[in-house]
Order: sequence, then structure tokens, then C-alpha cells
Amino acid sequence: MSIAHLLEDFSAYSDGNPIALTDVLLEEQRLESFETGYQAGWEDAVKAQSDASRHISADLAQNIQDLSFTYQEARSAVIESLAPLLTQMVETVLPKLAHQHLPDRVAEVVQTLVAEQGQHRAIIQACAKEIPALEDLLSHDPEMDVTLDEDGTLAEGQVRIKLAQTEHELDLRAVLDGLERAVSNFFDDEIKGTA
Repeated sequence: MSIAHLLEDFSAYSDGNPIALTDVLLEEQRLESFETGYQAGWEDAVKAQSDASRHISADLAQNIQDLSFTYQEARSAVIESLAPLLTQMVETVLPKLAHQHLPDRVAEVVQTLVAEQGQHRAIIQACAKEIPALEDLLSHDPEMDVTLDEDGTLAEGQVRIKLAQTEHELDLRAVLDGLERAVSNFFDDEIKGTA
């Protein structure tokens, strides 16, 4: 029994001439099909690469913008949270430290002036509140030739040191006020700049 009835008949498609494929024609058909497929694959790869490159560039630009925005937000948050802490330090901690170390600073200035000008008697003038701390300092260094005078015109934190023809003033309040202004201006500028 033949199976011809199961197979499709292509004789209707021929123009009556038998189709003959030679090895050369078959190879040319294969090369042409390969070249067409290769070209289509190449175009698809170039398009996919171009699309991926555009997508990566867009993602990178967005990520950089997000990072920049996040950095500015983080910086602003840090500055805003530091402002009260630093302001309180300048207003409360630094004045106490400055007053505690005022006698040491006075001794340092006196020693520098004596070294520059030779041995002379120094006169230190201060308000009544500063005199006990300065007396305590002088009791620890008996070689310092110093006279303490109370001066009612000087405020707390102000000291005047006279040595021969030189007069030197220390003003803690002015220094602390300047520091307060600098800190306040810094935070005002930073908060305005990030708003």
C-alpha cells in the first residue's frame, strides 16, 4: 500500500518544467539566506544596543540627580540639627571654659610681654569678679612680678595688662560675641542657601 495519498502534492505549483537545483545554486541560496539572516540579526543587535545605551544613560542621569538631591537633603538636615547644639555650646559652654582659662591666658600674655621687653613689673587690671582667680594664678607662680588692680570700668572677662610702655587688653566677651555672630551667620547663610 502506497502512502502517496498522505503527502502533499506540489505539482500544481510548477509550470511544467522540472525544478533542478544544482550544488552551486543551492550554495548560493544558502549564502543569500545566511546573509539576510545575519543582516537582520545585526540590525536587531544594533537597535538593542542603542536602546540599552539610551536606557542606561537615562537611568544614570536620574540616579545622579537623585544622589544630588539626597546629598542636599542630608546636608540640610545635618546643618539644621547641628545649629541648636553649636549655638548652645557657644552661648553656655564656651563662656564657662573661657572664664576658667582666663588666668592662664593672662599669664601667657604677661610672660610673652616680659620675654619681649625684658624684666619689668606688670600691672594687671580686672573687675572685682576676676581678681580672686588671678590672685590664685599668681600664688602658683611667685616669680611673676605682677601687681593686681581692681578696675570698675572693666566688665567681667576684660583684663588690661600694662608693662613698661605697653598695654594689652583681653576681652573675652568681645571674642565670644564675635564667635556667636559667626556661628549664627553661618547657619543663617546655610539654611537660606539650602531653602
